[in-house]
Amino acid sequence: MIRLGRDELAKYPFLPDAGKYLADQGFTLEDLGTDPDLAGFLEEAVRRIEVAADGGIYGPPEGNPLDAAVFSFLLAAVLLRMAGAATLVRRFSLAEARRAERHLGRDLGSMQDGERKRLAVGIIGELFSMQVEHTGDGIAIRVPDYLARASRFHESEWKLVNRRVDSGRVLLSARETVRLLRAGIAEYISGRITSAPAPPRAGGFEDAVARLEKLAARFHVPTAQSGEYPPCIKHAIKVLEKGENLPHSGRFMLATYLIGRGQGAEQIAPLFCNAPDYNERVTRYQLGQIMRGRDGTPYSCPSCEKIKRDSLCFATRECDGIRHPAQFGAGRA
Repeated sequence: MIRLGRDELAKYPFLPDAGKYLADQGFTLEDLGTDPDLAGFLEEAVRRIEVAADGGIYGPPEGNPLDAAVFSFLLAAVLLRMAGAATLVRRFSLAEARRAERHLGRDLGSMQDGERKRLAVGIIGELFSMQVEHTGDGIAIRVPDYLARASRFHESEWKLVNRRVDSGRVLLSARETVRLLRAGIAEYISGRITSAPAPPRAGGFEDAVARLEKLAARFHVPTAQSGEYPPCIKHAIKVLEKGENLPHSGRFMLATYLIGRGQGAEQIAPLFCNAPDYNERVTRYQLGQIMRGRDGTPYSCPSCEKIKRDSLCFATRECDGIRHPAQFGAGRA
């Protein structure tokens, strides 16, 4: 097990050492819910979840950043387990993974601090059973480890043919390495939250849980599906409704298809509300860019051939003979 110092606990509070730190300080979770002198940590935990729900990355307040970073994470995990809000768990886990990615990238790429590099390598090894080596100009990981994680990405830059490979290892920068691991870190955090025993609704957490239940309701947006949508579009909508991540190419396909059907940003934006990395401002900006296109003409939905190449096709017999999603259902009664 990796042993973390005080600074590392604040950066990686999802690792097992963080729970031990709480006990070492002489506190229990019940203390954090009932002791008036510790009430600030409970409020900080709710704020941490709210920041994640809005697509941001949490930063602890000044003053006592270590305790705030560790205690607020542990409390946030308990509150999310109590609230049973799957969408908030996914959004929180992704935000915390992005936060960890930021720290892990700096530690892994540290040019002068060998201990920070060794810690980062140890964390990656413990979480993913993956060997990471420093080379003269970056990071090297085994090809099978790379392929197992790069399969999540649809962008061409992540295809193995476009990477540098040497002696069975893929050569990456520190930033690319931790980006490759973001989804795995999010799954690790989510798994720790959802697999923990459900605590009783007691101990002064009731108001905080009620706030989270109200927050979660924001992300339950009903989405009207047309029976004439092609299966690729139906699948993309279903992925978003479940709060799962839809790749950039899938989001572009969905947005351009719906724009081609005459829908505007007000109708389309809510479909993305459940996405783990949803940010309303960014979503509306991107929709505006798509609608304006390069010359004032909206971008067109990709062809079926392009959709197949991007692994976004879920064709049924009703798709026979069409070359573009816009042709789906044409001529049918």
